[in-house]
Amino acid sequence: MSLYIRVGVLLAVLPLGAFAIGPGPVSRAQQDTENWLQLQVSGRAQSPIPQTATPQERELSLQRWLDSYTHPIPEYYKQDEGGSGKSD
Repeated sequence: MSLYIRVGVLLAVLPLGAFAIGPGPVSRAQQDTENWLQLQVSGRAQSPIPQTATPQERELSLQRWLDSYTHPIPEYYKQDEGGSGKSD
């Protein structure tokens, strides 16, 4: 029974480690990313000219999307067809 209590206490205390993470961005890259995301959400840098698609563009886009379903899904993916996966 003592083991169950110990495991229960451990599981109850485990999420408290999340409070150790400070609020806000940690690195400069994270701060820049958050600034870009806030800029997108707020719309402060949006274009004054609305960009709409013509009916022909919408039709071509829909057709391209529908054509993507005509390719069979392979049972296994072959690595040599997709590239090496190495970062340079």
